[in-house]
Amino acid sequence: NSGKMNRCIFLDRDGVLNKDNPNYSYRVDEFQILPGVIEAITLLKDAGFLLVVVTNQSGIAQKIYTEAQMRDCHDYLQSACAHRIDHFYFCPHHPSVTASLARKPGTLMFEKAIARFNIDVRTSWMVGDRGRDIIPARDLGIATVQIGHEIEPVNKADFAVDDLLTAAQLILSKS
Repeated sequence: NSGKMNRCIFLDRDGVLNKDNPNYSYRVDEFQILPGVIEAITLLKDAGFLLVVVTNQSGIAQKIYTEAQMRDCHDYLQSACAHRIDHFYFCPHHPSVTASLARKPGTLMFEKAIARFNIDVRTSWMVGDRGRDIIPARDLGIATVQIGHEIEPVNKADFAVDDLLTAAQLILSKS
């Protein structure tokens, strides 16, 4: 893959882009985009970053919801942010059903994106709200920002902020 390397923002979904629901977010009418998310996505896209969502969606393997329902939520999110998200990678597996290298904290979803979009990990960022978002990014040399402050000390991100808009402003100030 030759040519220009791309800067990318990897985004976790639940708890970063939309309100995290303990019973899973799979119905469009209950899919709440968090405050500041649309503005953050616009800022990052305008700054020339690729935007790639990497999300564990184990509810699919558990038969709680279908892939089609998940895609409806992604279509809704894309409509809300004027289709600025470049790609969604999702892992449908659940450890109780099947093991998967794609499931975060595995790095496979990230590696697929890096290969497909010619991503430069040294100028890219991951924004997540869990240790399992931070670990794979750190393993690949991607800078990390955590949304919220509930994280085990061992999986601390490089930065911790309250929401995606603050994360976007931080990333732009460092890039």
